[in-house]
Amino acid sequence: MNDYFPGVTLLVTHYNRSSSLERLLRTFSELHCTFEQIVVSDDGSKPEHLEAIKKLEKTYAFHLVTTPKNKGLGHNINKGQDAVKTPYTLYVQEDFVPKAAFAQHFRDALNFMKEDPDLDLVRFYAYFMYPYLKPFKKGFSEMIYKSAVWYTNHLKFYFYSDHPHLRRSSFLEKFGRYAEGIKSDRTEYLMCLSVIQKKGKGLFFNEFTAVFDQKNSPDEPSTLGRASWRESTNPALLFARWWYLKYRLLKNTFELALLKE
Repeated sequence: MNDYFPGVTLLVTHYNRSSSLERLLRTFSELHCTFEQIVVSDDGSKPEHLEAIKKLEKTYAFHLVTTPKNKGLGHNINKGQDAVKTPYTLYVQEDFVPKAAFAQHFRDALNFMKEDPDLDLVRFYAYFMYPYLKPFKKGFSEMIYKSAVWYTNHLKFYFYSDHPHLRRSSFLEKFGRYAEGIKSDRTEYLMCLSVIQKKGKGLFFNEFTAVFDQKNSPDEPSTLGRASWRESTNPALLFARWWYLKYRLLKNTFELALLKE
């Protein structure tokens, strides 16, 4: 069975991981999932990766958008989104792989977007479940941002995520362009604040590891490092993390308040 999704562009951001990009595109092909358009936005990869991408372009017929030098994730998403010509965008970074359940749940998400013009995005993957959810249907829940101070889970600010999600291609018009020239996690966080500030509406897939896998091989490791202390079970570090999260909650609340002024 072929699953063709008209009106949808698969937007993939890429940097120096052409084998991962090939795996992503090949897996969609093996799952018989096709889109009206595919855009690959490259962030100034090394010549050997660009050469590999241009070979892939002949096989998978995507539109390649390049830049002479690395300018960061914000710029890479912005120029990739600018190249999209369809009403909907499925955004995926190159180190993700769709699973067999993708087509069914993606079709549901796309139908939700078409039925509700106020719906801005549908998230398919996360490291942690969004903390405040209202059951929706077909395995999805609506994300609810709780502004009151007694809702203390700092993850409430991560309403948006750079992980795989479906969104309207007018996303940047409503929420602004991604911040450029700063670290990728800061770029993501600022977009989170913008989506909350402008009252974005989003759904979250409850089984958030059932649609995509994130895979990083030794040859093409993740380009984003994480501080090891955040995952430590050392009691002293756990205590320090508790205080850090309280600080983050206050800091994020303050930054969002400034954004609203």
